Amino acid sequence: MRKKSSTPNRGFRVADQIQRDLTELIARELKDPRVGMVTVQSIEVTPDYAHAKVFFSVLTGDAQETQDALNQAAGFLRNGLFKRLMIHTVPTLHFMFDRTPERASDMNALIAKAVSSRAKDD
Repeated sequence: MRKKSSTPNRGFRVADQIQRDLTELIARELKDPRVGMVTVQSIEVTPDYAHAKVFFSVLTGDAQETQDALNQAAGFLRNGLFKRLMIHTVPTLHFMFDRTPERASDMNALIAKAVSSRAKDD
């Protein structure tokens, strides 16, 4: 039988705090010119807090170049998180480009096209 945690939502709270702190660190302290306008979409933290997948999107710039720059700066960002978070283990960060906003835009365009073609048929 699995032992219940005393704080069942702790993982979500930790991920949320990491997201807020990472957003601020990237915007204010990361000076890499390859990193432009980055939005941290979501964070998935492993149950032991050893690793965190950071899903991001970019407003301007190349997504692959930005991902490479963020993964190179992961140690710097982790150190910044260590100073801000009050947890024993600060996770190793793994940045991954999130294509969800692109897909949503494509779906909206398809829906608009379908609606306009249907309006023309009627």
